[in-house]
Amino acid sequence: MTSSVVSLSEYLAAQASRIDAALDRLLPAESEPPETIHRAMRYSVFAGGKRIRPILCLEAGRTVAGADEEGIEEVACSLELIHTYSLIHDDLPALDNDDLRRGRPTSHKVFGEAMAILAGDALLTYAFEVLARAGSAALVGELARAAGTVGGMIAGQVHDIEGESQPPSAELLERIHRAKTGALLRCSLRLGAMHAGATAGQLEALSRFGEHIGLAFQIVDDILDVTQTSEQLGKTAGKDAAQHKITFPAVHGLEASRRMAAEQRTLAHEALSVFGDRALRLRQLADLIVDRSS
Repeated sequence: MTSSVVSLSEYLAAQASRIDAALDRLLPAESEPPETIHRAMRYSVFAGGKRIRPILCLEAGRTVAGADEEGIEEVACSLELIHTYSLIHDDLPALDNDDLRRGRPTSHKVFGEAMAILAGDALLTYAFEVLARAGSAALVGELARAAGTVGGMIAGQVHDIEGESQPPSAELLERIHRAKTGALLRCSLRLGAMHAGATAGQLEALSRFGEHIGLAFQIVDDILDVTQTSEQLGKTAGKDAAQHKITFPAVHGLEASRRMAAEQRTLAHEALSVFGDRALRLRQLADLIVDRSS
């Protein structure tokens, strides 16, 4: 079936199922010793995530190559493993101290802090094993940078923690989120494109798309934190304000934040112009990121 026939909801469900099946195949079974760590890893990985990052990876590859390249499922799964590790650690008492994630108790509430830390460590480590089997050294380096301390996810987390004691500013806000959220989303597009053999121009276009949707994703996340309930979000609402986090609504206000998200969506669409109709699904994913309610 062509992409124009399959609805976006059907497409997303099929892609998420595909990623879930691959993750189930790749992760050690709960019965594999030491059983507790493998139960903890699987508990968080299969907690009901939307699989946005691996889906972006798959679709970037298709946009470049016109079809799936061998091994791209494993490349995509490495992103979800990294993302899940970051959520486990973010929820720990020493960081965001949250008891709810994706509508159920966080890892440390179920398995204890020590096992939750180890589960995050294990997913981070295993992500690179999975990627190394499927991709090149260049892809491994790309993911490591996106998850690291120079403009990557860890850098964003550090800026976020230190920002709690600083006056809110637009500059600090953007520095936090281009790294904390944006780096891995951008990397998702780049890994898929690189694995599919993208040209320099194609890679640059998809990188710009990733930067814009990464910023839009965080703007919308911040908006939802102050406009939705915990039940709607599947995590504790209002945590940002309670912890004095620097957020887009706190710095710019709600209406300006909504306009900023819409602007980033427009820029994301424009970045894909080189691909024409081949980028239909990526445009729809950009719309989904901005229009979502959880």
